[in-house]
Formats: sequence, structure tokens, C-alpha cells
Amino acid sequence: MVFFFFFQAEDGIRDLVRSRGLGDMYKRQILDPFAGGSVRGIVANFLGFNYTGLELRPEQVESNRQQGLDILPITNQPQWYEGDSDMLLNDKWNFDFDIIFSCPPYMDLEVYSDRPDDLSTLNDADFTLKYESIIKKSCDKLKKDGFAIFVVGDVRDKKTGYYKDLITITKMAFYKAGLKLYNEAILLENGLNTAAMRADKQFTAGKKLVKVHQNVLIFKKPSL
Repeated sequence: MVFFFFFQAEDGIRDLVRSRGLGDMYKRQILDPFAGGSVRGIVANFLGFNYTGLELRPEQVESNRQQGLDILPITNQPQWYEGDSDMLLNDKWNFDFDIIFSCPPYMDLEVYSDRPDDLSTLNDADFTLKYESIIKKSCDKLKKDGFAIFVVGDVRDKKTGYYKDLITITKMAFYKAGLKLYNEAILLENGLNTAAMRADKQFTAGKKLVKVHQNVLIFKKPSL
């Protein structure tokens, strides 16, 4: 949904059919260094963009490709590549990207595999180093005046309960990569309608507020 509205607004078009036509004309290239599931890729190509997703797990890549074939024409398939983004982005590419759009792992909130190169298995310091490296290499392949959109949410330390501040970590990574924060948005979660029912118990038990949103951070690569 965030993806759809951002590109509709950027095109200045509110009609899906017309937006797809504009996308077909420009065929803007989208890079997703933390692909995960198939949704972003399928929606991107459906709207007329060319999507390239990098995903560590081979079983997820295979699932994504099958879902793409189930939903989109064979002539309009997103491209998913298997491997560590930190390594894949070292390769030479035949083009630069117009847009980076991704939702990274929320540190160790959910562990996706037991692989040592999986960000979700790393301690906080190693996560930050590898995360910054992937963002820097992604931004190096972004065209000037291009946008980078990351959907991120904060995560608590499982021992202390303090926030790890993934939002600031993300901002700092992009600043180090030479991009500037251009827009911000709030993405409300599905559990918003039950937040009031959960709030009293959660606050009484640990003095923690119920979190009902994620942050959408939109950066721009300066032209100079």
C-alpha cells in the first residue's frame, strides 16, 4: 500500500491504468536489497516498473519467482537474485537504479535463518556494520536525484527492554552514504483497532506503550 501511493503521488496520477502507462514509458528501475517475500516485486512490475530484488534464502527466491509467474505475464516478471546483498552489490551492473525501496530485517526481532551472513542472526554491532555497507553499496548504484524508501520499525533489546533505535541507525546509514532525508510518513499497523484493549495490560506489566506504527523514511540523492 505504501509502495502504491508513493508512486501514484510521484507520477502525479491517481488512476491505476494511466499510472501503468507512464511506468511503461519510463520503465524506471527499482532496487530492493532486502527483498524478503514477493509483494514489492509483483506490485512494482504490475505498476510498470522494473524490479530487482536481492534475497539471501534460496527457498524464498524460488517461492517469489513462482508467485510472480502465477500473477504476472511471463513478459513482465520481477527479477529476484539469490545471495548476500553485501556481496551481490559488489558486482558490476549494466545500469543504475532510479529508486531503492525496501523493508530490512528489524535486527533480531525475527530470525529468518541460521546462516552466518543473515543480518537477523548478528549481534547489534555486526548488524549495524553490515547494514550500513549494504545501504552504501545500494546508494552507489542509485541515480542522482533518485529516491530511497525504507519502511522500518523499532525493536527492543530482549534483555533490557530498551529500544535499539533502528530508525536512527537507518538514517545515519543513509547520511553516511551521501543521501538526505526528504520525506517521512507513518504507516499504521493492522493491530490499531485492538491497541486500546492491549494497552492497559502491557503498560501495567512493563511500563511499555503499545506500538501501532512503522516509519516510512524517504531519502533523496543530491544532484551535486
